Amino acid sequence: MSAPQPRSRDTPELRAGWGYADVSDKIAGIVLNGKFGWKWWSAFLAASAGVMALLVAVSWLLAKGIGIWGVDIPVAWGFAIGNFVWWIGIGHAGTFISAVLLLLRQRWRTSINRFAEAMTLFAASIAGLFPILHLGRPWFFYWIVPYPNVMNVWPQWRSPLVWDFFAIATYLLVSLMFWYLGLIPDLATLRDRAGLRGQRGAQVAYGLLALGWRGEARHWARFEKAYLLLAGLATPLVVSVHTIVSLDFAVGNTPGYHSTVFPPYFVAGALFSGFAMVLTLAIPLRAAFGLQDFITGRHLANAAKVLLATSWMVGYGYLSEIFTAFYSGDKYETYMTINRWVGPYAPVYWSMLACNIVLPQILWWRRVRHSVPVLFLLSLAINCGMWMERFLIVVSSLHRDFLPSSWGMFYPTRWDWITLFGSIAFFVWLFLLFVRFLPLISMAEMRELVRDTAEGKK
Repeated sequence: MSAPQPRSRDTPELRAGWGYADVSDKIAGIVLNGKFGWKWWSAFLAASAGVMALLVAVSWLLAKGIGIWGVDIPVAWGFAIGNFVWWIGIGHAGTFISAVLLLLRQRWRTSINRFAEAMTLFAASIAGLFPILHLGRPWFFYWIVPYPNVMNVWPQWRSPLVWDFFAIATYLLVSLMFWYLGLIPDLATLRDRAGLRGQRGAQVAYGLLALGWRGEARHWARFEKAYLLLAGLATPLVVSVHTIVSLDFAVGNTPGYHSTVFPPYFVAGALFSGFAMVLTLAIPLRAAFGLQDFITGRHLANAAKVLLATSWMVGYGYLSEIFTAFYSGDKYETYMTINRWVGPYAPVYWSMLACNIVLPQILWWRRVRHSVPVLFLLSLAINCGMWMERFLIVVSSLHRDFLPSSWGMFYPTRWDWITLFGSIAFFVWLFLLFVRFLPLISMAEMRELVRDTAEGKK
């Protein structure tokens, strides 16, 4: 028999002697014990208050129209479209971690892929609300559905709204199937353990969702084939979805929009903001539920390395925009670039550079990558910086375009801010419910790691 191989550094730091039952007890116990203390309830009540504020803002919007926002002419797109692009970007990391890293056999994804997938679903769902609200007459949203247009009236196939419907609907559908398929073995575990605890209601609910899973060899064979197939199907979405979103801008003739660098630039920015949100969620989760054995410092450091790499990609996109504007000789593009530096939105521009380019450079130091408080604060700063980037792309290109006589300013109203922070509260609210009722780490994949550790595999 060959000597045991040293354990991979990407494997969770499981305690000596841990077995299948220990992993399941730890993760399933978070759901089935039901001992959520005052911290969870305080966060849930605060998030519920934010959701109520969002409902009030949306109700007032439906009653009065989008005039309650700060949008006007020439800035017809404001917070709503910026928020849409920001939320879609946040949802990208979940698909990347789940699908791309699975195909690349990156084992460090195991401890974070489940809640990253949930983050994708919630962020993409929230993102889909903003274009509908921005329509002005959202009850006619079905006009953008790509149904057969026999009368040649609707839909308008050259409209970016139709492209967005394709992108978001496909992204949500594939992500939901991928997430649910990975949940099935864990739902069966929750079903069995709820039965042992005498929790009849939970046993029935999880049993229905588990679809009769019994863990047989044929079940696992079909599961692994379907899981890999969906991973291969989801991988192109990482590139295609945000590429389509970027074309909402790139097909326009407005200075600052009409750029071929937008598709790869938007994809890199989406991964950047998505991994920042993964850290924003992972760090409180591991502290609140004692998951340091599963979400280790190695996982956080790997996510930090991805942040550093994507920060440089985003910085290259910024430089490419500047170079193209001046090299083209287009006076409108040149003025738009200078206006971002010294114009009325210059503080937002320089704050964005500080958050997205300057601050992430501290990740070159290993000590910083393994400092949990610094990573958490940095992830918050990056999320803010990426939102400012979306705001600048949308607003600064519109408020001064070709004719000085048509220049104007965008001033967000309180309803803009309530809608933004309400959407964040809605995301937190959904995530807290997910943590309460579903396992936030994949028990099946974690048990596989336990097996490989016991066998001495890398």
